[in-house]
Amino acid sequence: MQKIKTLIFDFGDVFINLDKQGAMQHALDLFNLETFESDMIEINELYEVGKITTSEFIAFYKSKFPNINEVELIKAWNCIIKDFPKHRLEFIKNLALQKEYKLILLSNTNDMHIDYVKETVPFFEEFKSCFDVFYLSQQIHFRKPNKDIFEYVLNENKLNANECLFIDDTKDNTDTVDQMGFHTWNIDETKEDVVTLFETKKALF
Repeated sequence: MQKIKTLIFDFGDVFINLDKQGAMQHALDLFNLETFESDMIEINELYEVGKITTSEFIAFYKSKFPNINEVELIKAWNCIIKDFPKHRLEFIKNLALQKEYKLILLSNTNDMHIDYVKETVPFFEEFKSCFDVFYLSQQIHFRKPNKDIFEYVLNENKLNANECLFIDDTKDNTDTVDQMGFHTWNIDETKEDVVTLFETKKALF
């Protein structure tokens, strides 16, 4: 079997805990909507790939919902982010020290979320320094689950897909790379923890 040489990790609900459902409901309640409208989904995705700035993003929501102020918008946007358990930092620090694998982080995110993480996670820079490459969607202008983001990672790092293990909590993302020949772990954040990687996926190592 091909040896795993590169570990590619998602960030949210792999290292840092998220409240996706709670944040979505909070936003829908704030906007008094049953579901997100198509222009909102489109603007969120543009923001996620860095095609619009934070100020443009906020301006869109303020014009659409003039009764909601900027502070409320930012608070609603960031309430998805919860805690970052320290044992996961220790896990990735140990992996980095061993130097057995190329370590890559690949996250769909945006400037406001990353700024909030930097404010609330005192060891964020230490965490970031554990990785050989740290890819954020708003910086590279691609997003998961689109195939082009994974092709970008392979090409930029001269990797073979069958020597990579990709860990992500979103099935759409792992489905894409399954078809490209990656090894995958579609982690269930409700009952699995990334620190058990080598026990859970021991057949690969």
